[in-house]
Amino acid sequence: MSHLPTISPDCVLRAILPHLVIFCATHCQEKAWTSAASRLAADELLAAGVQAAGCKSVTELLCGTEEKGRGVLGAVLHLMKPQMNKNTWKLNPATKHVFRWLLQRVRRPWLAEHLDVVLPPSLLFSDDYRTENKILGVRCLQHIIDNVPAAELLQYNRAQVVYHALYNHLYTPEPSLIQTVLSCLLDLLPLLEKSHVTRGQQRANRYDKVFCLILTHMEVEDKIPLRRVYAKHLPIFTERLGILVVRHLKRLQRVILGYLEVYDGPEEAARLCVLQAFQSMIQQAWPRMSMRLEVLLKSLLKFIYDMATDQSPTPPRVKEELLQDATHCLILLNRCCERKVTVLLEGVRQSCENATVLDCLQRVQQDV
Repeated sequence: MSHLPTISPDCVLRAILPHLVIFCATHCQEKAWTSAASRLAADELLAAGVQAAGCKSVTELLCGTEEKGRGVLGAVLHLMKPQMNKNTWKLNPATKHVFRWLLQRVRRPWLAEHLDVVLPPSLLFSDDYRTENKILGVRCLQHIIDNVPAAELLQYNRAQVVYHALYNHLYTPEPSLIQTVLSCLLDLLPLLEKSHVTRGQQRANRYDKVFCLILTHMEVEDKIPLRRVYAKHLPIFTERLGILVVRHLKRLQRVILGYLEVYDGPEEAARLCVLQAFQSMIQQAWPRMSMRLEVLLKSLLKFIYDMATDQSPTPPRVKEELLQDATHCLILLNRCCERKVTVLLEGVRQSCENATVLDCLQRVQQDV
């Protein structure tokens, strides 16, 4: 009588764990196909799997440790690979969510090993026509950018491929997508343009290209949600460009001054961000401010007076923040223009009777 081969419990566990992880990831998220009971059951089953494998967390189960060796992530991704090509990923609505769930739980240094497997689906999702899929794909790309070494991303032009995919999304008039894409680009561009200022680079680079497109959209955009998204990222890009922002100074000035004139609702999110960009512009391109002093000074004084006499439902704390930021712009202008602002403001102080405006001007005068 022949004896059946003995299979150890560890072998059985290792064989079923990848399937168990996919099953639990499908049902532990709040989706149309789950309920509170199914999510609880999935969480409990996953916890039991983690415990049975002798791991402390889901991340350890997926990634492994130096002592125990590799985790089950490779096997899980291998099982999912047939479901994540361009012809199959939409057949199961859970696939993309399971993929992102897995990706979020894998960080440095373990993600780099699986880069060739996780990058194509992320690009595929981001290239879909539906905005929600684009956003999901871009968030996956950002996680990859943040958790894979730059050398790995730059190899085989992977980072360049991601950049082109993200840049094309900037033409989509969807605030939530633009917000996600710009955030991702801010993580990616430092990899592609390392030390672009310190090298004394003269040619326009990808920072310039993205910045130009942002300014183009800002000049013509009339939808408040999009204006707020662009304005939110304007100070960061201005600071990243450094002195090279002088390449775009004329358009940047036009955008900033234009946005200061438009009421943005009680929160004034766009104008607060634009004032931050104003300060950054002065600090980064200070040698060019003296020749633009008259225009900038007039715009700031008009803005301060408008805020001081404003009767809109904007909360007092927001008005105070706007006035403080505008006053700080005046102080920065005064410092980089050899105290010319102080001299020019003397005439304004003598003719102005508004206490709020006078208080702002006094702060400029007192800055030493």
